[in-house]
Amino acid sequence: MEYCNKCGNKLTEKECVNCGISEGMIAYCENCDEFKFPMYNVAVSAVICNPDFSKILLIQQYGRPKNILVAGYVNKGENLEHALIREIKEEVGLDVIDFKFNASSYYEKSNTLICNFIVRAKNENYSLTTEVDTANWFTIEKSKEAIYKGSLAEKFYNLAIEKIQSCYN
Repeated sequence: MEYCNKCGNKLTEKECVNCGISEGMIAYCENCDEFKFPMYNVAVSAVICNPDFSKILLIQQYGRPKNILVAGYVNKGENLEHALIREIKEEVGLDVIDFKFNASSYYEKSNTLICNFIVRAKNENYSLTTEVDTANWFTIEKSKEAIYKGSLAEKFYNLAIEKIQSCYN
């Protein structure tokens, strides 16, 4: 951010200190006397498990033959939990029994903070929408082989599998 979104003045950088802890150099508008914190998109993604946590649902989208996780943007005014349930329903038509936060990561390519959850679906009866090309349930072993290697989806997946295996097996 180079200019203030409120008054249009050129921003400078100033150290931001709260409660004696430095947040580092942050964009600052001298005219408004305000720090201007970075803005980014927010999205959710899901490691979707069947009811007994023995299978993982992976999808392919946009004509790409790579197995990834269900994901989507959080709408303005929407909380993470609602976005998660909405995206799962929109993309694969599944109802959610429960979910637990897994991890988050900033994805620079789209300037997005992605919040990932471990989700337990009510059943395995997914239905595809126009947003998804294919979807398949994989056993834990097969899903390790199938997930898109080197992707953020794989990073979230690996963290989730550790938690699933320690809590549910």
